[in-house]
Amino acid sequence: MGKIYTSMGLMSGTSLDGIDVSIIKSDGNKEYSTELDGYFEYDKELVQKLLEIRDKLLNLEDLGRYFSEIKDLEREVTLFHFKAVNETIEKFNSNIDLIGFHGQTIFHDSKKKISKQLGDGKLLSQLTKKKVVYNFRQNDLKNGGQGAPLAPIFHNALANKIHKKFNLDFPIFILNIGGIANITSTVSWNNLWQSEKIYAYDIGPGNCLIDEWIRKNSKSEYDNKGSIARSGKIDKFILNQALENFNNQSQYEKSLDIKDFDIFFSKGLSLENGAATITDFTAKLISDGMSFIHRKNKSFKFRWLVCGGGRKNEYLLECIKNNFDKIDIDPIDKYEINGDYIESQAFAFLAIRSVEGLPISFPSTTRCNEASTGGISVENF
Repeated sequence: MGKIYTSMGLMSGTSLDGIDVSIIKSDGNKEYSTELDGYFEYDKELVQKLLEIRDKLLNLEDLGRYFSEIKDLEREVTLFHFKAVNETIEKFNSNIDLIGFHGQTIFHDSKKKISKQLGDGKLLSQLTKKKVVYNFRQNDLKNGGQGAPLAPIFHNALANKIHKKFNLDFPIFILNIGGIANITSTVSWNNLWQSEKIYAYDIGPGNCLIDEWIRKNSKSEYDNKGSIARSGKIDKFILNQALENFNNQSQYEKSLDIKDFDIFFSKGLSLENGAATITDFTAKLISDGMSFIHRKNKSFKFRWLVCGGGRKNEYLLECIKNNFDKIDIDPIDKYEINGDYIESQAFAFLAIRSVEGLPISFPSTTRCNEASTGGISVENF
């Protein structure tokens, strides 16, 4: 076992609702312990600014066109993260060795190898007087990777922790339903560097289409437990047409962005029927990705642990289950893991691996040419 770090992870996802903060202790390998988790909600004005800039960024040229606006917003986002860090450290009341700073994604184009996260690592380091690891995606992109998903190596540590405590057999599959849905097939850590690989893929929309529909057609921000969708009726004609028109990615080799999908196909439907149709569309694409990884693993044991905000959408999970004859799908919380903080814990873990020069992405997870270490470390104080 190497040096044990106390590492803080900061994650702000595509839902643009706020920042998840986690503190873990780990050497960046198999073992880790969770020390503290917390959440800091963005104020409405900041959310609106983030939505507006994300909607403006349609191509690479737009990053230059709105450069000044992006820089100003990046400073605002970084200062909000600083506030979250400060309050968390006061609550933790112990030393933090480093901070894994993911930043707020506003543009991602895997084809052009560009991924833009708002977050000034140098400024955060200067303000916090801590070592900050940021810009996690760039090495992977330079190595021919997709820049995402980055959490699978942590998912594997997580699965090994659950395996050890609850005696679950491998393979253990992890489904993360954030704005985008991604999946990881995990293996015993002892076999990881010898005979087996972690496989991971972005497989389709997670919450992004459902949330967008609810925001644009009601006063709510999301469909709580899927209750709006449950009260509606799926329009089978529109659903089948949308599925036929969707250009499914070949072998799931491409990382995804929320702009790869839209809700146009549900135009004209009522709030409830649109929510039902979009939820079933989302469930079908997720199920297709799950079936793909079952075949790739030649697995007949279908145990899935679900994390991310989408695990709280009970109707969505029911729709996913309806696509399978026999499958176990449980919120990861069933195994004493808080499913809200998997990604913030992951970036605390990835920060340690980055500092130690350990790889965070692999050809089987991001399609990079070779295993790549991660973020940029800065001590700006």
